[in-house]
Parts: sequence; C-alpha cells; structure tokens
Amino acid sequence: MHRLTLLLLLSVSLFAQKKPITLETMNQGAGRGGRGGGAANWAPDGKAFLFRQGRSLMIYNPATKTSRELVSTEAIDAAAIKPPDETGPFDWTNRRARVSGGIQWSDSGKEILYESSGDLFLIHVDTGKWDQITKTAEIELDPQLSPDGKMVAFRRGYDIYSIDIAAQKETRLTTGGTPTLINGGLDWVYPEELDLSTAFWWSPDSKSVAYLQFDSSREPLYPHEDMLGVRAVYEPERYPQAGTNNADVHLGIVPVSGGPTRWLEVGDTRNSYLIARAGWLPDSKNVYVIRTNRIQNKLEMFSINVESGAPATIFKESDPYWINLKGDARFLPDTKHFLWSSERDNGFNHIFLYSNDGKDVKQLTKGAWEVKNIAGVAPDRVYYTSDEGNTLETHVYSVKLDGGDKRRLDKTPGVHYVSMGPGGSYYLDTHSSLTEPPSTTLHSGDGAELGVYRPADRRQIDEFEILPTEIVTFKTPDGVELHGRLIKPAGFEPGKKYPVIVSVYGGPGVGLPVHNAWPGGVSVDQVYAQHGYVVWQSENRGGMGRGHGFETAIFRQLGVVELADQVAGVKYLISLGFADENRVGIHGWSYGGFMTLNAVLNAPEVFKCGISGAPVTNWMNYDTIYTERYMGIPDENRQAYASTSLPAKAKNLKAKLMIVHNLEDDNVLFQNTLQMTNALQLAGKEFEFMLYPQKSHGVGGIAAKQMNQSMLDFFDRNLK
Repeated sequence: MHRLTLLLLLSVSLFAQKKPITLETMNQGAGRGGRGGGAANWAPDGKAFLFRQGRSLMIYNPATKTSRELVSTEAIDAAAIKPPDETGPFDWTNRRARVSGGIQWSDSGKEILYESSGDLFLIHVDTGKWDQITKTAEIELDPQLSPDGKMVAFRRGYDIYSIDIAAQKETRLTTGGTPTLINGGLDWVYPEELDLSTAFWWSPDSKSVAYLQFDSSREPLYPHEDMLGVRAVYEPERYPQAGTNNADVHLGIVPVSGGPTRWLEVGDTRNSYLIARAGWLPDSKNVYVIRTNRIQNKLEMFSINVESGAPATIFKESDPYWINLKGDARFLPDTKHFLWSSERDNGFNHIFLYSNDGKDVKQLTKGAWEVKNIAGVAPDRVYYTSDEGNTLETHVYSVKLDGGDKRRLDKTPGVHYVSMGPGGSYYLDTHSSLTEPPSTTLHSGDGAELGVYRPADRRQIDEFEILPTEIVTFKTPDGVELHGRLIKPAGFEPGKKYPVIVSVYGGPGVGLPVHNAWPGGVSVDQVYAQHGYVVWQSENRGGMGRGHGFETAIFRQLGVVELADQVAGVKYLISLGFADENRVGIHGWSYGGFMTLNAVLNAPEVFKCGISGAPVTNWMNYDTIYTERYMGIPDENRQAYASTSLPAKAKNLKAKLMIVHNLEDDNVLFQNTLQMTNALQLAGKEFEFMLYPQKSHGVGGIAAKQMNQSMLDFFDRNLK
C-alpha cells in the first residue's frame, strides 16, 4: 500500500516537472524538428527514394532498409550564380505556383535534376558526379527534364527555353513574354483556386512542349504599395475580383527544336471557361484539356489532335451546385486507361477507371464515404486513402483495377498519409492519433510493415505539459451530427466555470478541422489552455470530408449556415457545465477572419469578443474562381452578395473586437479591412486594430511573436 502511494506521488511529481507551454516556448521553437531527413522523392522504378539530410542528398533502399549519401550539395550550391537582389516592384507570383525545380529523377533513374539559386545541375546516380547545365544570374524557373532525359525545359522571365544537355545548346521556344503575357507561367488566381501548379508539359516522346499562355492584361490591377522606405513603392498586383475579367488563356504546342507555336482552341477563358488541367495523352499525338464553365458546375475533359486541331469529348460532368476538382487524370502504365476522382456518385468522392477515349468507364470504389487521395498504382491494383467507416480517421486501402478484392492495409486507428513509389512495391505510411505524434513506417505493397523509417519525435511530450485534446460529438437543432475538438485548461477543476476561446476557419474547399490526428505539441492552443481557457474548435457544414451534400448547405449564402453550426457547438460546450457562457471569445484567419466578424456582428449574444485576422468582409472583394464557385456571378446574384456583406452590419457590434491584417496581403486584399474599419467608425463603434507591412496572407517572423502576445493580451483583457 505504501509502495503504491509512493509510485503515485512520484508519477504526479514527474508530470508536474514538465514545463508549461508559453508564448516564449513557441518563440524559441522548442522541440521542433523531425528525425530521418526530408520528404521521400521516389525513383521511377519505386525501388529507392531520395531525401535531403542537411547539405546531403541521400538515397534510401527499402529492400535493405539502408541509406547512403549520393552527394553533398555544398560544392554544387557554391557553383551556382546567386541572383541579384530584387529591385523594383514586388513579384506577386502565387505561393502554389511551381517555381523551383527541387529534385527530379530522370525517367531512366540514372540522373537527377537539381536546382540551386536558379541554376540547374545534373547529378549522375551511379557516381555522384555532377554537371552544371546553366550558369546565369537569371533564375531558371520550373525546370523539367524531358522523358528521354536528354533535355531540360524551363522558364526564364516570361518565356520558355530548352537545353540539349549533351550539346549544351539552349533554344528559346517562345518570344514576346511580358509581365502580363506569360508563356508557360500562371497568373495569381489559377494556382490559388484550381491548384494548377505548372503551365507547360513535355510530350511523352520528348519532341514537343504543350504550354498555356496567360494574358492577364485585362484583369483588374490592385494598387499595393510598400511604404516602409523613404519613398513609397507602387507594387500593383493583377487580381481578378468577383465578376471581373479572368485571364485570357491559350493552349499552344511548340517543337523543342524551335519554331512557331501551333495554337489550339480551348474557348473564351476571360468570361466563359476555366482551364483547370491540361497535358498530353500517352500517344504524343493528342493533348487533353479539363475545362469548367465559369461558375464551375459543368466540367468537360476533351482531347485535341495537335496536327488537325480537332477536339473529341472524353467525358462530361455536371452538378446543381459546384464541382470539386480532385487532382488530375492519372494515366496508367498500359497507356490505354486513366484514373479519375469524382463526386458524381451520390456526392462522395470515388475512383473511376476510364479508357483514353472515354468509351469505357468503371467505378472502382463506392459508398457513403470519401476517397481522400490516390496514393499509387501497381500493375493490377490502385492504392488510396479514405475515411471509410469513420470520418475522423484516414486509412490505407487497395483495390483491383476491376473493382474487386478491396483491402484495408493498415491496422492502427488514427490518420494515415501515404507516400508510395511507382509500381507499388513499397510505400511510407506516416501515422498519428490524438495521443501519438507522427511516425513513419516502411511497408511492402501488400501492406506488411518492414520497419520504422522515422520514429515519433517525443521530445515535446517528454519536456512539456501537453494538455490532452478530446473529440466530442453533438447535434445541431436541425439534427446534423458534428464533432468538436476540446482542450480543457491547465489545473481543470470540475464545477468551476472557465472562459472559452473558439478557433474557427469554417470555409469551403478545405478539410474539416476535427480528426483523430496529432494536434501538435507546442501551439498557441496549448498556450491559451495554460492561461486558463477552454479551447474549442468545431466542424460546420460547408467543409470538405463528409460528402458533397454536407458542403452545399452554404450555397449562395456564405456565412449563414456556418455561423448557425458554430453557435450550436458553443451552446453544446456550455451545456457540459464548465464553460462560462458570459466569457466566450472567438478568433480566426482568412475565412476564419470573416467568420469571426460574422459571429460578433450576427450572434452578439454568444460571442463577447473576437480577433479577426485578414478577413474577407465583402465577397465582391475576393477572387473570381473561389467566390463565383460558391456565390455565383455578382450581376446574377446581387442579393446573395449584399446579404453576406459585413460592413453593412457594423452597427450590430457590441463585442470587443480586434482586426489584424497585412497592408500588402496578396490573397485577402487590405481593401476588405479598410471597408470594414470605415463602416465601424461611421457607426461610432470602438475596436482595436493591428496593421502589419508584410507581403503575404499571414504574419510571420518576429512580428508573429508580437501578434501572438497582442492576441493573448486581448483575450485576457476581455474574458478574465
């Protein structure tokens, strides 16, 4: 009995010795960093992968579970010519556009294309020796090896070039490029909202390049200015706001030996269509285009013969609301079929197998659950992750190409992410749960675990008091089941009432926020909980992951159903008995900033204070592709835009409010905040405001430390 008491006292003492997580802990980056190097870059045969470890490129062999250094990049990086310091207006290239080449294997697996400071190098896998392909002060953008490994294509400035590696001969493939006429490059909105990361593609026979030309000259010009210097610098951004012109996008084919571009007809992209995907069919004679109408409720995949220009429809889809584009066509090794993900079967994302002409189609997965991602393809099987059986988890499955013999390959609860080599011989499974930090294991294609590649990093758990995250389930007044994520405050005492901080995003097009996954160790949520707050985050309708029907409740009324669901979540939390209904705060960024303002203006009886970061305040201000997908064309839906505009509701403000924004936010333009603050001032409302000068959608670096402290101080002033 005495021994048991002693053990309990020791365990309590050991737990108490762990450090609380503070803002200073976050600022110091405590416990960050993984083990085992960077992400896996698989060889074409799927029998090895490349990863970075410090200044070295390493090759891992799954068969032997060993790694070796291929080359130290120190000498390569030193040989690259550093580009000159930027002068003039800022380059507003979207963060999702592929600019750097990173590391690319040749199709033969014998060479690796490596990019450093905008120069290109070819590393020989058998020897580790390397050759420098370019040596220029200008940056070679988005470099891509040809399928035969003999050439590299890239952008320099606003045009496309190719280099014959053996002959060291450079050929300019396009001319006439300008900041508003980009050959092989993208405007701002396409990569942001359609996840189109590149705008040129090698033909499979390595003889031609297909490319998109973006003419953004008719897109609106937003007048950013950098005012940190002695003189203000005008830095305009081409940004198409809802209802305005999109870019004119053209599709061309150019031979890699040089010569005129052959232009192919894809339709009016300024007003009528969006080119969501493009590329080559395996025969090198036809390209494919995946095109939607402007409001994205109709989609068509068609091929175009590059010689005749004749189009041929492969398939069409439509939806009464909008179509979620899931990835791209994935052509199989047989060169006759491709895989396509679609929600057309009862609103749940599933895998379809098509013949290249679209005449034969077979649905490979089916049910009231979502395929999250196609992980890889073996000769007779498709590997994928899905939430089958539990929307809070993601598991690894495979199914035959005839739709039979479906298998679940993992055995552990939680969330699994898969990186699979071509051919399906091996894959890496990164797994976590609410109580287990991420770890990565190596598997054979049949799912058998071969070993641990990267063990869980438990340093934060060992050093800090990480308060547990719980998942709870509740129902809205109209019977929809939702999940919430809850962290109780440090030193929690039953029967005591605590203030609440609600974290919200709430927007469409992204996954739901509550999962049986590692919530992170050192985080601002933990800081808030250590300061005595209940931390709460809940799902709302509109988010992705529970079928299209769950999303479409927000159609043409952004912010209405989402707020009702968030209020239902807070009321459920209060019903548990420890949350103080008179001390509920809320914060969010981007769509979450919109939701925070929406909450304090339209549910003042629930939320007593809020911090709104980078908020959309009027959907007329946001970009075409995102906004029109959910709200329609402004001229056709004026009432929808007017009813969801927040400046018109400034008079409703009763809560304490802080607004935070970068002056040169390229995503949610500062115009939104200026309109909101002006309306609040005219309505005689007091509020707090934090302005930052960064040229991004988020606040980073040293300024983020100051911002986090300001946010914590705001909640302490208004909820305690």
